[in-house]
Amino acid sequence: MKISRKNDLSLRLLEVFGAMMTHQTTVQAAEDLGISQPAVSLAIRQLEEQLGFQLFERRNRRLVPTQEARILFTEIEPIFLNLRSLETRVRDLREGRSGVLRVLATPPLGHSVMPLALKRFLKTRQGVSVQFDIRRMENVVEAVEAGTVDFAFLLGMQSHPGIDVTVMKVTPMVALLEKGHPLAAKPSVTAGDCAAHGHIGLGLDRGSRLGVLLRQAFEAANAPYRPAVEVRYCHSAAVLANAGLGIAIVDSYTPAMIAKMDLVVKPFTPSIQMNACLLTRKDTPLPRLASDFVKEVSQVMDEHESQPTGQALG
Repeated sequence: MKISRKNDLSLRLLEVFGAMMTHQTTVQAAEDLGISQPAVSLAIRQLEEQLGFQLFERRNRRLVPTQEARILFTEIEPIFLNLRSLETRVRDLREGRSGVLRVLATPPLGHSVMPLALKRFLKTRQGVSVQFDIRRMENVVEAVEAGTVDFAFLLGMQSHPGIDVTVMKVTPMVALLEKGHPLAAKPSVTAGDCAAHGHIGLGLDRGSRLGVLLRQAFEAANAPYRPAVEVRYCHSAAVLANAGLGIAIVDSYTPAMIAKMDLVVKPFTPSIQMNACLLTRKDTPLPRLASDFVKEVSQVMDEHESQPTGQALG
């Protein structure tokens, strides 16, 4: 039977019909749908007018489905099963329990904050999948700009013309020394101390933000910047400091990922403030699932700030 365009079947009317076929009474159908009994009766009459045949007969104060109604219900029941599945999927998406996240981070945050944040985030989200990778800063920025990842985390950026940068936390860089180091008992370590006792440099790439800030700190303190060894990553500097090659000046998150090493963590002066940033595509708001993950990362960062320096996150 072809139904004219002005009388197209209403999904809502079919939903009321399905409830009536399931419960057989307007009272229970109304309770199930959260509407009134008169609204159920009106919906059934409207559907019968659209279809051109009767759906229920009243027998002994009961509504009995007609043969046509039974045939129709057989046809539409799979539709409602799919709708219920869709409703569950929509609810999971709305509540952040389903979906795929593509996340990047540079090594300091990727090896310290991210593992704990991922563990907590996924614990109650069995329907969520995360594609996580750790890369160099320039690769991270390129991926966010191109949209090949949903968002990313890195240190040392204030702004960027091609992406949105949100500063989540600002923390000072710290000095790492062997426990037996001559400066281990000092309350803080200065650039002059590093120049006198030997230190490890950051920035094999001359454009390294952390390396630039470190050189500027030495210049501000009128201390010569002459590292015995230069490395690309803070974690590498920590490993070398643990091996006795000198003092490492690193971001405050790195000690949390090398807590098992035999190192002492000290404040470094002059102070170098380091931004922990969230990178997202330009003018593109985060979906609910991504926002929930960012909140988890922020919570781990808060805990990092409140615990003793160098203690492992977790």
